[in-house]
Amino acid sequence: MALAGPDVKLTDDQIALIDAVRDFARGELLPLDRKWDEDESSVAEVLPQLAEMGLMNLVIPEDYGGLGCDYCTYASIIHEIAYASPSAAVTLSVHNMVGKILAANSNNDEKIQWVREWGTPGSFAAFALSEANAGSDAAAVSTKIVEDDEGFWLTGEKMWITNGMHARWFLTLGRLEGAPKGEDLVAIWVDGNESGISRDKICGKMGIRGSETAVIAFDNVFAPKANLIGERGDGLKVFLSTLNEGRIGIAAQACGIAEAAFDEMVSYAKQREQFGKPIGKFQSISNMVADSAVELAAAKLLIWEAAMGVDEKRLAPLAASMAKLYATEAANTIADRAVQIHGGSGYVREFRVEQLYRDARVTTIYEGTSEVQRIVIAREYLGRL
Repeated sequence: MALAGPDVKLTDDQIALIDAVRDFARGELLPLDRKWDEDESSVAEVLPQLAEMGLMNLVIPEDYGGLGCDYCTYASIIHEIAYASPSAAVTLSVHNMVGKILAANSNNDEKIQWVREWGTPGSFAAFALSEANAGSDAAAVSTKIVEDDEGFWLTGEKMWITNGMHARWFLTLGRLEGAPKGEDLVAIWVDGNESGISRDKICGKMGIRGSETAVIAFDNVFAPKANLIGERGDGLKVFLSTLNEGRIGIAAQACGIAEAAFDEMVSYAKQREQFGKPIGKFQSISNMVADSAVELAAAKLLIWEAAMGVDEKRLAPLAASMAKLYATEAANTIADRAVQIHGGSGYVREFRVEQLYRDARVTTIYEGTSEVQRIVIAREYLGRL
């Protein structure tokens, strides 16, 4: 089922795009996603196809050659992709959000040209924020940036970088040496082809195994002065500028995983027989199906409300955090039930619920943990006690 409910009015163009993505994802990405999970290979192999579909250019304005999707349509697309390939969904979500930041800060001809080329595989991008000691506390980054007459020189190590192995561009947060404390965080646009960059793939992930995750080390890597994104001292602000959208995107990804697990659950409960009847006729099983259906519907409503807030330019931190918290926790619960309903079959790779269970787990961690979302939500009502 679509992310939008039956009462939501979409344009013919929105419906056509979402339907095309659904057909492509279930026809092309689903079998590939199973392979990526098995051998830990990368979504990057289908970047040309993703680009041809326009999926690398979703939120870039039409004036720059993008699709200019509203956020409700964007969330719907991420949901459809995640149903078939959670790995492709997060890969595209990160690339598109970096593009949105670049488009909002295109203050010279070179940056405008980068935006115009955003829909091509050669513009594949990563969000280089996290470090070993800077996860939820993003302001604790220690990557050193030295500025001279030529430009910026970066030294440091970034962890858990999605798209890190094949990215051409790294939007990188670092600390400018010599700047006053509180004004020293800067966002730098780093060309992945520069010397001094090393990439180490993080292997052995529990799930989302087709999405690249890497450790990126910068050893005195150069970036021209024109590659400063935003103003000096505004680095964290730049990185957090798409925070709400990013959280809604992960909520939509989780919802896609949950819906896939739900469909597998229902199908199996109808087919599997024990004691002479389908197991769906047993109350314990039907209760799990009913609870999952309610949670899935509630997650969709929260995501849609948050996405509408972005489109209508209403501040949406509370709605985004609620959607992210509820949808990701629900995805884990629904996937757990799907495995339980499958019994022993749910514990082996042959059945997709085994993978969906593993894929769902990280959604409560990245783009702000569930604990962080609860802090954001509680502060809205309690203030900063």
